[in-house]
Amino acid sequence: MLVPPGRVPRGRDAAVTLAPVTAEAYRAFLASPAGTALGAGFLQCPSWAGVKDGWKAQLLGWGPDPAAGELTGVTLVLLRQFPGTRKFFAYLPEGPVADWTDPDIDAWLTPLLEHLRRAGVFAVRMGPAPAYRRWDATALKSCAGPGRRLGDVLASEVDALGTAVAERLRARGWRRCGGEGTGEDGDAQPRHVFHVPLAGRTTDDLWSGFNQEWRRNVRRARKEGVEVVVGSAVELPDFYRLLCVTEKRDGFRLGRSLAYYQRQYAALNAEEPGRMKLYLARHHGEILAAHTMIRVGRRVWYQTGASADHRREVRPSHALQWRMLRDAHALGADVYDMRGVPSTLDPDERAYGLLRWKLGTGGQVVETLGEWERPLAGTANQTLYRAFQAYLSRR
Repeated sequence: MLVPPGRVPRGRDAAVTLAPVTAEAYRAFLASPAGTALGAGFLQCPSWAGVKDGWKAQLLGWGPDPAAGELTGVTLVLLRQFPGTRKFFAYLPEGPVADWTDPDIDAWLTPLLEHLRRAGVFAVRMGPAPAYRRWDATALKSCAGPGRRLGDVLASEVDALGTAVAERLRARGWRRCGGEGTGEDGDAQPRHVFHVPLAGRTTDDLWSGFNQEWRRNVRRARKEGVEVVVGSAVELPDFYRLLCVTEKRDGFRLGRSLAYYQRQYAALNAEEPGRMKLYLARHHGEILAAHTMIRVGRRVWYQTGASADHRREVRPSHALQWRMLRDAHALGADVYDMRGVPSTLDPDERAYGLLRWKLGTGGQVVETLGEWERPLAGTANQTLYRAFQAYLSRR
């Protein structure tokens, strides 16, 4: 059951109110200039609640009058019940969508935590939006070596806002999941992501930003007759079949079913037609690779890629990425987010191959603030939080 909104004073005259909001009001805020400026990701869209099976969801908003659609921030809260209790773990994936530049974060965090405590939540995890550090691809090209990691290389940029937000959260009892180093084992979402900047660049600029190997492989795909098309839900089983091949070949497992991707495709496109697209690379009529792309506002993500084991020499994945980059640019996106990369710079580690492949596009590795967690006030919540951490460790 939703609790009554709380009110926290802001100075002598202003106040911010937290309250449940409708999906329509939430989406209207994300589409507004104020919402677009905050740069919400797809994990904070109302439709994402329809993707996460087994989780309850709440849509909350801050503002002078959230019930009237006067909003300054929003968040999707996912709630997972802890087995054998009536208590919940709250997860705000890559959220809240709020003004992290505000030095008085207590004004909106405090009513959020109080709302969740009253709703039976024992602990909260969130993913603040600000970046922490960035490394240009050119700066990392010659840095690979045995045992080396991103943290061993001087960053091209350290984000002052990210540093300030991290200090504010620590002072309020939040703990960075996975620790303060460069590891990301404690995060549900990737801590290190790869961005290709699009704003202010032409497609010729994007092409010249590729390294020689990438340009050669895109040309090879074109010469071999690889055809890139936008598919539909009908081809999702082909995508999933190739994903299973990719997981086995590259030694990882996402643990998602075909039904998961079908829910995702249906939910995101019901919210906004074309929000999620499936790109296919065909060669002689056979689908050799399939990648998914998601768009929200002025941001575009390459979410998941899959490819066959055979005919890899025709470079279907390079052809797909070049088409997706150009489409993202045509949509007016400011950045093309290629999602997660490992923190290793050791060529002997299998995961390094993924980083090396993305570095070829000439973008940036971005270390986000990662995910932050804290139990809510109360001895029982502290005890349950420790039990929950042990539960996650066993899983």
